[in-house]
Order: sequence, then structure tokens, then C-alpha cells
Amino acid sequence: MTRYTDDSKERVRDAVEMVDLVGTRTELRRAGVNRYEGLCPFHDERTPSFGIDPAQKLFYCFGCGEGGDAFKFVQLTEGLDFKGALEYLADRYGVKLEPVEEDPATAERRRERERLLELLERTATFYVRYLWDSGEAAPAREYLASRGLDEAVLREFRVGYAPSAYDTLLRSVRKAGFSNREVYDAGLAQRAKGEGMLYDRFRRRIMFPLCDMRGRVLGFGARALGADQKPKYLNSAEGIVYHKGRNLFGADIARAAATKAGSVIVAEGYTDVIAMHQAGLRNTVGLMGTALTEEQVGELSRLAPRIQLALDADGAGQEAMLRAARVASGRRLELRVVPLPPGTDPADLVAAEGARAVQRLVDTSVPFVRFRVERELSTGDLGSAEGKDAVIGALRPVFAQIPPSALREELIALVADRTDLSPALVGSWLAQGAPAGGRGGGGGGRRAGGSTRDDQAAPGPAARPQRAVDAFVEAEQEFLVACVAAPKAGADALASLDLEAMFTDDVTRRAARHLRDHMHAPLDGLDAEDAELSTLIAKLSVRAAQALGSTDSIEGASINMELMRVRRDKAAARASGQGGVAQLAAREDELRRRLDRVIERAMATQGGDGAR
Repeated sequence: MTRYTDDSKERVRDAVEMVDLVGTRTELRRAGVNRYEGLCPFHDERTPSFGIDPAQKLFYCFGCGEGGDAFKFVQLTEGLDFKGALEYLADRYGVKLEPVEEDPATAERRRERERLLELLERTATFYVRYLWDSGEAAPAREYLASRGLDEAVLREFRVGYAPSAYDTLLRSVRKAGFSNREVYDAGLAQRAKGEGMLYDRFRRRIMFPLCDMRGRVLGFGARALGADQKPKYLNSAEGIVYHKGRNLFGADIARAAATKAGSVIVAEGYTDVIAMHQAGLRNTVGLMGTALTEEQVGELSRLAPRIQLALDADGAGQEAMLRAARVASGRRLELRVVPLPPGTDPADLVAAEGARAVQRLVDTSVPFVRFRVERELSTGDLGSAEGKDAVIGALRPVFAQIPPSALREELIALVADRTDLSPALVGSWLAQGAPAGGRGGGGGGRRAGGSTRDDQAAPGPAARPQRAVDAFVEAEQEFLVACVAAPKAGADALASLDLEAMFTDDVTRRAARHLRDHMHAPLDGLDAEDAELSTLIAKLSVRAAQALGSTDSIEGASINMELMRVRRDKAAARASGQGGVAQLAAREDELRRRLDRVIERAMATQGGDGAR
């Protein structure tokens, strides 16, 4: 894997225009000299609680607690790791990244891959142009229209058409300077047996680009247009760039909607995904004709914590759901099933019943464990005692994963009703041999930590638990905000204090130590692994961007911290009956008077002493 120099990273950071970057995800308005605000792109809200500091290039949402720098913003919105975010921003702002000490062989492999990616991108454009501009592609356009798909959404997914002649693409890309070897390595051509002549791999087919999270074309899925063509679906061959089962169709387009919704819908076919997007379900991705793999589950987990399976309601689709549960088992994912009518797929439903009907089905998705129970009941022999015993035996491991809950009782009642047995008997039989507490996994809807989320709406990533902020921590953070708002005076104030004694909260204390040494560049020297500290620094910087920095603000916040500690100590002394209450009360009065004087002085000068 290519690594880049620290200088490259800093040049990318310097090149980022934070308002421009964040403005692609939410509408921003100026809310101060160094602050913009808008609706948070990570959770639903009606009143803006999301802000950015364009000077420091930091963001923070006071509603959900997400915060960080430009790299973190791209990681969250684009579903990328840090390296991917770095490359994304470098592409966006025209910064050339310098690899770290690449040996000649590694450098050559990187150049080779970049060349193939360029070829695949050019090929996607070629296929799109051929679909919409050529007479030969008229049947393809008619077929897509018959599926109810509009031109706008087809263009968004860059759907194209491969002409029927054996060398049309070959001749086109050769003119652009690509060699036969590159076309072959990109999976766009194959050799005839015997003479070894090269010819186009895809001919007379509708072409669906298969992309990574960054939207880079890695290969193609191709649907035959004629009944005489075999196979009906043909994918790019495994090669240097394309690896079957690693990616999800449409993930690059769906990632922003999935992040905001906190859920991702999984369909099977290419046209299913496109139809769902056209219907407004923009968080839909596709399996690209493969059974769900570990790599795809990893991609899904980066998109959202809740997976809604909208697979065809036939035997193969139900088996695919069972496999999905096995692959997702043990991950922090909530698995649900969208109840599609038998014999239909999402594209058929959108065409026949419209977007609202499909949205209603998605909204009524059921926990995967309920799907498992209903499937066993519908496929089992409930007409005999032996058949009922077999169904209950098959359901024991399912119920072993469900903790005591209303959901468990509902499902026991369902089994009892369908088997015409007593709920008490069914409950006792299902519990036999079940391991205590169950084992967490995607199949049973049980998540790490033992909590069940099956009958609850899953929050998006923005609903992650936040550390409780008590009054003391809030006062300490207010002091740091005042310091960041007036960097020179703030650095002097922090340098003069005993930070270990002054701060009660460990993360806030670490933030104070960091800011003492990096006040004018808060992002410098941050440990990439310390997510708590990075998020807090972002929060402080965004708050400081709307504050009027002054030495009065710093002094007032410092006095307020000490005043809170004295009040706490006074209350403790009074409760314990020990002495010292009078002295503490006198100190409280003194601090309150000092704070009043600072406030009066600050109001008189209207928030400025030039200390920035």
C-alpha cells in the first residue's frame, strides 16, 4: 500500500477550502468572523447545530458530537479511510502526493495501476456516449425505458452500451495511446483460442460501471441485450484492478445518503439499485451478482450501522439473506429484512406501484431474527408432531441469540400460534440447550454489549454515545474556548497554570496541554489515534470562532472555574461538619466580586482588548 510523505499531507491540508468542501454536503451561512453554520450532514435536525472554523479547517456538531478536520469530514461523508480521504482531497484540490521512499518495482506497479484506472474511466465515458448517441443502442435505450428508468438517473450511474463489433473499443482506446496489453490487463479484452487475436470482451451489452467508494471505475457488469447471448450477465475478469466481491454497486453514489440516514439498503441487481435511487431511496447499494462477502460487509459497515436487505423474494433471495446473516455475525451491525412480495424485485415494484409503495416496504422492514422465525414456520411441516418438533429444534439456536425482551415474547407467541401449542411449552422448549445470554451476531440482531436493537429504529452514526459533560467539565472547556479565541493571551495563560491541578477531566486536561504548545495551530501534533482529543479540539476551535477573544474573557473563565471548585468544597465541608466553611465562603465572595468586575470591564470595552 502506498504511503505518502507528511509534507504531502500538510500541503493537502493547506489547499483545502473548508467552506467549499463542507458546502457540498450542507448549506452554510456566515455566523461570525471565523464561523459558518448549517444543518448537520450526519444527523437529521431542523435547527442548525453544526459549525465550521474555516481558518483552522475544523468542524463540530453540538447536536451529535461529530467533529474533526477536513480529512475526518471526508472519511465520514465519503466512507473512506484516512488514505482514501487524503487521495480524495488531493484530487479535488490539485495537490500532487509524494510517496514515501517507493522502491522502483512498487513505483512501477503504482503507475501501471493508475494507467489502467485512466483507461477504465475513458472506457466508461465511451460506453455512455455510445448508449445515448448511437443508432445501434436504440434497443438498449428501449429496454431501460421499459424498466421505468429515466435518462437522468442512468447518466448519474454512467450506464452505457458496448457495441456489437469485435474491436470497436479496442480501436478507440488504441487511438488514445493505450496498448493491447493494457486493454487486456484492464479486463476489457480477451484473446481468441489458437491464434490469440485480441477482441472486445463486452459486445452488444448494457454496461454498468463497477466503482470503488471514490467513484473510480474498477470494472464493468454487463447485461446481454439479446436472448441468444450467454451468459446473461458478464463481469470484468479478475485482474490488477478488479477483484470480484470486494465492492458494492452504487456505493460511491449512496454513501452520503446512507451516512445521514444511518442505514443502507441492499438490493441484488443493477437495475434494482438504480430504480430505488430514482424512487428517492438514495441509500441503496447492490451486491453486483455475488453472494455477500466479508469485504462487502466491511464496506456496508463503513456506510451505516443498519443494513436493510431488499433481496428478491424467491428461494435464492432468502438463501442470500441467510448467508448475509452468517457473514455479518459478530459485527456491530443491525440486520433487517424488507418484506418484498413473492415473485417481485425492487425495480418491478417501483415500476408497478411507484416510489411511495417501495418506501412503505422499507419503512416496515423487520428484524432479521423475525424473518428467520417466519421462514422456518413457513417452510416447516406444521401438520405433524414430528414436523413441529423439527421446527422448534431449528429455532433453538435462533432464540439463543435473543435476550429476554418484548421481541422474544412476541416471537414465542408467534411460534405457539402457528404450531397450535401452549406459549409456555413453546418457550420452555425453545430455551432448552440455549447458551445463557446468547452470542452476539448479525443473525440474531444482538449487538456487542448485549443490547438488542431489533425493534428499535437504528440511529445514524451521529447518534453515537457522547461523554457526559458535567458543569465542571463545561467550565473547563469554556476556559479553553476563551484561550483559543485569543491565542497569544491564551498561550500565556496556559503556560502560567498548573494544568494537572486545575483540570478535573482527563480529556480536557490533555487538550489544555496540547493547546499550550500548539495554540496558533491546534491541528499540529495531534495523535491520529486519539479520537477523543481530536474531536474536543475541533469542538473548542469551532466554538472559539464565534467568540470575541480577549484577556477579560480568559480571566473571567478562569475565575469561574475556581469559583465552582470553591462552591463544591464549601458544600462538602458543610455536609461533613468539618471546619473551614467560613474561609471558603469568604473566598467565594471575593471570587464573585472579581468576576463581576471582569464582566463590567468586558462590557465597557465591548469585547476587545486586541489580544488575538
